[in-house]
Amino acid sequence: MKISSTAGYEARLSDVVRSVKEVLRRRYLTLAVVAGVITVLGIALTLQLTPSYQGVTRIQLDPSRNPLARSANEAQAQLASEAIETEVAVINSLDISRDVVKRLKLIDDPEFNGSVTARQENGPVSEEDQLEIVANAVRSHLSVGREKLTYIMAIRFDSHDAEKAARIANAYASTYLDNKVGNKIGAAERQSVWIQKRMDELAAEVRAADEKVAQYQAQAGIVRGASNNQGTITDQQVGPLSVQLASAESVAAEARSKQISAQQQVKSGHLYAVSDVRNSATIQDLRRQRTLLVQSMGEMQVRYGSRHPDLIKVRDQLAGIDEQLSDEAGRVIRSLKADADAAEARASSLRMAMERLEEKQSTNARASVIAASMQRDADSKHEAYDRLAQSALESRQAAQNSIAQAQIIDTAEAPQSPYWPNKPLFILLSMIVGVGAGIATITAQEMMVSGMRTVEDVENEIGVPLIAAVPNVRKMSRPADLLIDKPTSQFAEALRNARASILGVKGEVPPKIIAFTSALPGEGKTTTALGMARTMALNGGRTILVDADVRRAQLRQITDVHPGPGIVELLHGEATLDEAIQKSGLENLDQIIVQKPYFSSENLFGNDLMPKILDELSTRYETIILDLPPLVGLADGRFLAALADAVILAIKWDATPTQAVNSAASWLKSDGANLVGAMFTMVDTSSQSVGAYYYYSKKYSSYYQSA
Repeated sequence: MKISSTAGYEARLSDVVRSVKEVLRRRYLTLAVVAGVITVLGIALTLQLTPSYQGVTRIQLDPSRNPLARSANEAQAQLASEAIETEVAVINSLDISRDVVKRLKLIDDPEFNGSVTARQENGPVSEEDQLEIVANAVRSHLSVGREKLTYIMAIRFDSHDAEKAARIANAYASTYLDNKVGNKIGAAERQSVWIQKRMDELAAEVRAADEKVAQYQAQAGIVRGASNNQGTITDQQVGPLSVQLASAESVAAEARSKQISAQQQVKSGHLYAVSDVRNSATIQDLRRQRTLLVQSMGEMQVRYGSRHPDLIKVRDQLAGIDEQLSDEAGRVIRSLKADADAAEARASSLRMAMERLEEKQSTNARASVIAASMQRDADSKHEAYDRLAQSALESRQAAQNSIAQAQIIDTAEAPQSPYWPNKPLFILLSMIVGVGAGIATITAQEMMVSGMRTVEDVENEIGVPLIAAVPNVRKMSRPADLLIDKPTSQFAEALRNARASILGVKGEVPPKIIAFTSALPGEGKTTTALGMARTMALNGGRTILVDADVRRAQLRQITDVHPGPGIVELLHGEATLDEAIQKSGLENLDQIIVQKPYFSSENLFGNDLMPKILDELSTRYETIILDLPPLVGLADGRFLAALADAVILAIKWDATPTQAVNSAASWLKSDGANLVGAMFTMVDTSSQSVGAYYYYSKKYSSYYQSA
């Protein structure tokens, strides 16, 4: 199983690789053009981009320099990721940008004041608006970020001028450090005063809430358990009592069940079937005595007779034991009833006690809800006070010193080369995008192709075998001439394969009338019919080729034709059969040609004349080749196909839509035509294989005469 699975996988992989190679070979020009155009455009755009320089200044936040931190861990906790990201946002704020613009006098810099100039054309702009516009423009060139997981912040500024980029990056760092300490300390002091005032108010509210909760709990009888859970005394009594009640009811039900069962057994006369009676030690002893008396009485009756004094005495003893058994059994039954009555009385007493507790519990329910609500209110005040106390501690610390000290560790210098665009990278990306676009284009083209390519396509769609695949002969207006000029070419060999398949269709009796048709025009049907007629003649068979495609009359353009009547004149009765038959110039091959296209609405082939002509030709020739018109859109071919012994459907490889082929095949089958197979025409000769036809493989190149 493992080996076959691997072999199947390798086979599928080889099919995929071969398919990809064939697609690339067919579409390489499209791939090259698309990839080339996009690559050239990408390179041109890259070369036109204006270079941009970046100045980089780095600031380190050092929590170890905070004198209020009691340990390294505490200092690091004070400088968490959220705090660092906050400092990044401060540097990137509009206020810092305004200060930088003022320090460096960037209000008149043409790189940043383009929007100001545009607005001045519509009217004067105030100094504040100008500062706002330029500050936003400067900030759009700024990039601030934390470097990985360190305490270092990188300030990057982009500009077309290298020196300007470094100068502005350094100005941002200096402005941030200058504004950091003063702003933070002033805000912390104001916050600390407000927090202390609010804490005093909350402390009073907390005390009042606690007193109110304690007073209400005392009045309502609410106590606290070991886990600090609130509850009433009644709640604590309900649990154990419910357990006792459940147990008592279970015992009472069991006792009553035993009593009822015993009473039923007594009524039915099965007194000793009652388990308590049967298990009574007294009854068991009495029954043993009775058994012994019965045995003794039987022996005495046999030995002495029924009137013997000893036997009478034993009978009296047996009657006494029976009376004792009856009395003892009755006592056991009465005992069961007494036990059942006692159990039910206890259960009833416990049930009444539970009902009283439940009534009291419902009365206490509202009090518990009110107490819980009051407790939640008190807890919320405690939490608010705790949070505010923590905030006060942090505020006092911040008021004495900043959260973390900062220093510039890397001053920006004018960069020697632009950081953007990275021309080699952009060119490489252009090439990658170009190749990707080319692949996407040829993939889309392949997906849009609706034609057939393989043996499986033909057999699965129309249910007939593919008998041959005729190669596409480029640079020749008359491909059928290869049968005469180069009889060992791929084209000739494909037609010989088709001949072998057709002649074997009906076993020992080969078909005499062979019709070639197609679904659509331009599928190589006429060339294939001519090639097959020549193949038959070259193999010694008397053959005639009849051009029945009267509207197109394509055969006259690819073979030698002599002036004279043709199939149209023959069917109109204007010429005899001998006058219509022409010599083709090839031994054993004659032809009936359409001299010029004939257009008419008459049913030219639907009368009885065409069958008579074919019958007459059958007496003169071994094989009759009919070149029929296409089936889709025309009815003439369907009449003639029904007269043929074998019909071959020509399909242009990788071109004819599958739907059209299906329609043509369905019409032939519904008309009763003998569709024996299909032939691919104009197959790409460089394909490694067409389904099972591997004679296009390069391994066979030495067997064919080059076309």
